[in-house]
This record gives sequence, C-alpha cells and structure tokens, in this order.
Amino acid sequence: MSKDDTITSKDGLSKDFPLGEENVNYAKWFTGTSYLAGLGDPQLGTSNVTFEPGCRNWWHIHHKGGQVLICIAGRGWYQEEGKPAQELHPGDVVSIPPEVKHWHGAAKDSWFQHIALSVPAEGASAEWVEPVTDEQYASVEK
Repeated sequence: MSKDDTITSKDGLSKDFPLGEENVNYAKWFTGTSYLAGLGDPQLGTSNVTFEPGCRNWWHIHHKGGQVLICIAGRGWYQEEGKPAQELHPGDVVSIPPEVKHWHGAAKDSWFQHIALSVPAEGASAEWVEPVTDEQYASVEK
C-alpha cells in the first residue's frame, strides 16, 4: 500500500495526517503491517504510526527519554508490563516514562493511528525486548 491509497477515507483513519510508507525499517519489531510518516523536523522524533487491524509492536523500553502517544483515529491498545491493557480511542494521550516496558497497537478489528513523540534526552534509545505473544494479545481483546 502506498501513501496515495485511500485508506484514510474508507477505514476511518485520519485525513489530516499522512499515512506514510510501509514501516519496513522497524517491521522486525512489529506483528502485522504498520505505516510510518515522519512529521516535521526528523530531529524531533515525531511520527504518525498507522497499524492495520491486529498489528502491534513488541514489548519495548525507552531508555533515558520517554514517549508520548496521541491517539488520532481508530481503536487500539497500550499496556505496561504487570498492568492491565488500556483501550485507546481518538483524543487519548498516553505519557510513557523512561524505563517502562510496554507495547501498543491496533485492536483486532480496527485500524489504529497515533502520533508518537519521542521525549528528548541525552543518550536516549529504544530497546526492543520480545514480541507480544498471540496469547497476551488475545487476553486484552476479551
């Protein structure tokens, strides 16, 4: 799928933010297909991330700098290790502190988009830990 496809109109996704290209650079840390569109200055680390239904990223940790998710379309999930998953809808904002193991992605029956903002910090990095298993994912959909 390319950025020119009409996913935004037929699937209820944002018409205000670009879909972007298939997220091939980070695909090994996602289950399913996602799309990535950088927003503004690349140094800012701000992107629109679009998840197809059922797509989610792996458990991961932002070291030194955290992350903020601003949900803009569809329905998704966010979960911190050891806590129940939170269902996400447009307008929800998630502030993820540094060093918190978590994952986020789409509901099984909905596309999902969020703006991801990296919180700047000297030496900030992301550590991809392990996939969210099908069993873990299925448990949040019950």
